[in-house]
Amino acid sequence: MSQTVDRALSILPLLAEGPADLGRVAGRLGVHKSTALRLLRTLHEHGLVYRQSDQRYRLGARLFALAQQAVENLDVREIAHPHLVRLNEECGHTVHLAVHEQNEVVYIDKVESRYPVRMYSRIGKPVAITVAAVAKLLLADLPEPERRAVAGRLDYPPYTARSTPDAVTYLKELARVRDQGWATDLGGHEESVNCVAAPVRGIDGRVVAALSVSAPNVVVTADELLALLPLVRRTADAVSREYSGTTPAKDPV
Repeated sequence: MSQTVDRALSILPLLAEGPADLGRVAGRLGVHKSTALRLLRTLHEHGLVYRQSDQRYRLGARLFALAQQAVENLDVREIAHPHLVRLNEECGHTVHLAVHEQNEVVYIDKVESRYPVRMYSRIGKPVAITVAAVAKLLLADLPEPERRAVAGRLDYPPYTARSTPDAVTYLKELARVRDQGWATDLGGHEESVNCVAAPVRGIDGRVVAALSVSAPNVVVTADELLALLPLVRRTADAVSREYSGTTPAKDPV
């Protein structure tokens, strides 16, 4: 049975390359045409493949509907939370997860620092979009015309001497963040707080969320926090793999 399922599933990536006739399917699977036909008929009955008038097969509409439904039901917060907890356990500092929605970047999850000095941020609160590391990652992923439009309509409050002063500077920073694949806020919002962040990407490579580690400099210096960047990036990559479905699920015990 497992071999039959494996063969049937192997047909789908073949058809993703374009329509194929029975002979090509059988040849790719290394089976007799009658076996390939039985598999194709089963997939056709479930709407996963479609037989065209030229007798070639292509991917069926139900497959796309299922994929869209799966994407719509993905909850990045639910997927990311265990990873955020592990990151917090390893570094001890405050960990955030943020998304871009309705022209704001909002925290959707937070794991508190184990140190006495805590961050005042809270879930559901918009971030300081012109300086926050998570915001830079999310906006840097926008297409260039959209990035320019967003940067042009933002205000640039001088939170500290290190705050982003204007749209030109912000766009340069977003370009740098886009190239390097990570972002920082080193005293841009609060003089005493630093932050490093990395992107969570979907199966199409687009940034769907950003996670960060933040700490006041009375607990850790900016350089010490930056040393955590590889750990932050590994965590974001792990969330990305699970979110996009490229990490195989573990068999239940």
